[in-house]
Amino acid sequence: MPADSRRPSGPAVSSRTSSAGPERQRGTEQRRREDTASRPAPASGASQLNTDRAVVAEQLGREPRALRGIAARCPAGHPAVIQTNPRLADGTPFPTLYYLTCPRLTALVSRLEASGLMREMTERLATEPELAAAYLAAHRAYLAERDAIEPLGTDVSAGGMPGRVKCLHVHVAHALAAGRGVNPFGDRALDLLRDEWPAGSCAGDQSADESRTKGQL
Repeated sequence: MPADSRRPSGPAVSSRTSSAGPERQRGTEQRRREDTASRPAPASGASQLNTDRAVVAEQLGREPRALRGIAARCPAGHPAVIQTNPRLADGTPFPTLYYLTCPRLTALVSRLEASGLMREMTERLATEPELAAAYLAAHRAYLAERDAIEPLGTDVSAGGMPGRVKCLHVHVAHALAAGRGVNPFGDRALDLLRDEWPAGSCAGDQSADESRTKGQL
């Protein structure tokens, strides 16, 4: 999708939306949910960080490495993306700044990867100059954020930027942490998953997950 066709986030539409039909209302609601999901968590103390660390460890099935904090949460308040330090405790470079931790969203993004979407995205970079420019800008923004914490002395960012799409999880994590309009492929993936995430407990509807589980027993 060309960079200039991405749907920007913005203030809620006026009351005229109610008469514009169900499709526009659904679009407005989706933007509201994505804005909530991508909003970084407020500054928290050591107690909150320890609580978040325990939740992330449960999500990942292991202790998170180099954890700095929560970069984005789902509307229900669960960690969805973490920000990490550019180096591990032993000094090893750790260049990926944002990691996707939400198990539901991680599985959905894996499904997109398996569909061949990353290959299609990479091919578009060669034929759509505006998209390639937006992707290059995302790469530079990623480097600037990481270097502001600790420079690694490299122009390598993550996820194959800026020449190819290597890991869609990286781009979705970046899009949620930075907000819409920064990473075009992260935005595109979230658009494709808009009917499936956030949903259930990720959207604050625990009963939806409980009902689904009972139906599978």
